[in-house]
Amino acid sequence: MSTRAIVTSQPDVACYVCGRRLLRGEQPEMFLADGAPQTVCELCAPRAAHHGWPRGGGEEQAVSPPVVRSRRSGGLLGRLRDAARPAGRGPALAARLAVGPGEDARGPTAEELLAPGDAGATPGPSGRSSAEEGQAPPAGPLELALEVFNRGEYPRRTASLARSLGAPEVSAQLDHDLGLVTIVVAWELCWYRYRVDLDEQPPQARMTAQGRTLDELDRGERIGNALADQQGALSLIAAQV
Repeated sequence: MSTRAIVTSQPDVACYVCGRRLLRGEQPEMFLADGAPQTVCELCAPRAAHHGWPRGGGEEQAVSPPVVRSRRSGGLLGRLRDAARPAGRGPALAARLAVGPGEDARGPTAEELLAPGDAGATPGPSGRSSAEEGQAPPAGPLELALEVFNRGEYPRRTASLARSLGAPEVSAQLDHDLGLVTIVVAWELCWYRYRVDLDEQPPQARMTAQGRTLDELDRGERIGNALADQQGALSLIAAQV
């Protein structure tokens, strides 16, 4: 009696936008991005269409209309690029960032992260308010994304693994087209990928993938530009003093 091998495995295909591995039965779509056809899952297809990515790789497929979100002046990233004047965040936001996870579950919005300093501050000799004197420049998108990450549950996991595996390599990269910041925390034996959408209200960090070997990461994701402290909180290397 002859036997026939039954192949049940399927090639690993990941969504180009969120990095999630597609499940059996999903119907991804093809979009042209970075000069080549890219696979996009059903959940991320409306976002890719909203950003004007042309469809490619065959016949047109029906896509549900993208969810319209409130974006002001091109979104948070556009306002970050236009913010030329120094801006403080005020005591209200500082208190919001300092509260524990059980005290305020809502978290600061993107507008609060960009909010100017106290309106009643007294102007200094240079014409700027006393709150602006000697103040650092406004935080960029990578710094804001790391702040969002640090307010969530993931620093605890990072600190726990670091006690056993040592300090991780941390990479934070910005996708200007999608307005997403990708954060990769990697050790020799495992890695985790997170995404922060700064245009969400409020912005949140979400884990989108994990793996066991560094070879699974893109070359750019292995270029460390951030550090993790003993509590698992992340900060840019350039911001270290």
